[in-house]
Amino acid sequence: MAYMVKTIMTAKALFHISRIPFNEEYQPSNKTRLTTNFANLARGESRQENLRNVLKMIDNRFNDLAHWDNAKRDRYSIELEIVSFKMALDGRNNINRFPLIEVLNTTIIDKKDNKRIAGIVGNSFSSYVRDYDFSILLVNYNKNKSEFSVPQNYGNLHGNIFKSIINSTVYTKNFKKLPVICLSVSTNKTYHRTENRHPVLGIEYRQDEFSLTDQYFAKMGMTVRYFMPANSMAPLAFYFFGDLLSDYSNLELISTISTMESFQKIYRPEIYNTNSAAPDYYRPSLKHQDYSFTRIVYDREERNQLAVAQGKYTEEKFIKPYQDILEQWSTTHIL
Repeated sequence: MAYMVKTIMTAKALFHISRIPFNEEYQPSNKTRLTTNFANLARGESRQENLRNVLKMIDNRFNDLAHWDNAKRDRYSIELEIVSFKMALDGRNNINRFPLIEVLNTTIIDKKDNKRIAGIVGNSFSSYVRDYDFSILLVNYNKNKSEFSVPQNYGNLHGNIFKSIINSTVYTKNFKKLPVICLSVSTNKTYHRTENRHPVLGIEYRQDEFSLTDQYFAKMGMTVRYFMPANSMAPLAFYFFGDLLSDYSNLELISTISTMESFQKIYRPEIYNTNSAAPDYYRPSLKHQDYSFTRIVYDREERNQLAVAQGKYTEEKFIKPYQDILEQWSTTHIL
């Protein structure tokens, strides 16, 4: 892919990667970010049934979208792994590694041709620094203010860290393509349907003003487009580098859609598991009542509480101790 993110690396920052299979045997590690979308599903009495049902949902949706030469809708399955990136600020390999982000990597299993096909890395996105920015910094900045606003240079540090990871040797040795992140659309914006149709991504939606999340991902160097795939109930937000429609194959795109739409049906059923599809002009709402629950147990309130806890942890262990180093490092980057 010709597109590259411009950034200046520092000799004091080393990035490290770890990869954990996400399958029926997955156990959340105490060394990874507990607010990740996956850990909540993998605890308690229903953990193995949860995981089995999630993986089945993903496989079914993949075969539904990849229907050509697939009459029985059972040709493909998806393997997932959680990819974690850490940073050693002192430039040494084994100490002071701080967990930065976690993403999902997909691999497509073609049972008909007996082969493994690389999918897309990214998909879900969990970040300690983002938790700090949204749950601590932004909340404190707007206390006792009559009108919401964001601090100057909000998201710059996180964006520069992310771009440095993408350009690092660790990333390029492990992944051939740049990531695609797929998230829920914002409940604070209105989206309108366009005439543009993609054979896999589906109907494109647009909005007149970017959400705070859209702006935050722009600091990471990523563009956003919104598509509602066939038989989906609402558009998804796709964050990417380069050209989303040309840089990835149909099967790669389907691996992201099937994975993240399944998770969104669990996390936000009021938007993605409704009983009617999004209209031409669409304002997502978590107060929508006409929806169905999946059979998968998920504690949304716990995830919200853990996001605050992880934000405080980031402030205490990363932002405050290394503030001067981080500010100096971040300002050397070309945005």
